[in-house]
Amino acid sequence: MLLAIDTATHMAGLALFDPSRGWVLGEESWHSVNRHTVELMPRLDRLLGQQSIAPDALTGLAVSLGPGSFTGLRIGLSVAKGLALARQIPIVGIPTLDVVAQPHMSQHLPIWAVLQAGRGRICAAHYARHRGRWGRRGEYILTSLAELCDQVRDPSLFCGEIDTQATAEIRQRLGLEAIIASPAASVRRASYLAELGWERLARGDTDSAPLLSPIYLQNPQINA
Repeated sequence: MLLAIDTATHMAGLALFDPSRGWVLGEESWHSVNRHTVELMPRLDRLLGQQSIAPDALTGLAVSLGPGSFTGLRIGLSVAKGLALARQIPIVGIPTLDVVAQPHMSQHLPIWAVLQAGRGRICAAHYARHRGRWGRRGEYILTSLAELCDQVRDPSLFCGEIDTQATAEIRQRLGLEAIIASPAASVRRASYLAELGWERLARGDTDSAPLLSPIYLQNPQINA
């Protein structure tokens, strides 16, 4: 049984994935305002209880690595690493922007995945098909929405933390070159984190729990 934990930003989530049956047993997503510390463990206990899953039944862990908030990432990583070490089960860290892009990989358009970084900045990554395979093209970047739009050369799908104001700015700058995922389609779901985590675990590609560290694109700020 794989447990996925995502506390990278204000949008948090948990998911239980059963590899033997190939489906998500349970999932929870919620908006957290500086409350990851007090919310994560009660919600995890509830999710396990709803599915009658004992912690001893967990056989793998996937955790969101960021970019994101300093405290949110620290909390999720601490819980995931603690479980991995205590129960001697494998763990994988998945970049948060990869989780944002994952549900849109069936699109034919290139993808820009976006997370809000505060102070008018965003974290973003570009995904496209190359030689028949989807993947990230380039590094994770910290930029402004205006600067990101200046980089767009082809019609693209934008997804992630894109509010009404950001939607208006993208449409103003790019017009019909930009397709913006709906709010529902942009919710970052822990079930996609679980899928990505299981793909790595199935290949035997795991991380070292003591060495696993978050992805920061800016100086850490305690804001979650």
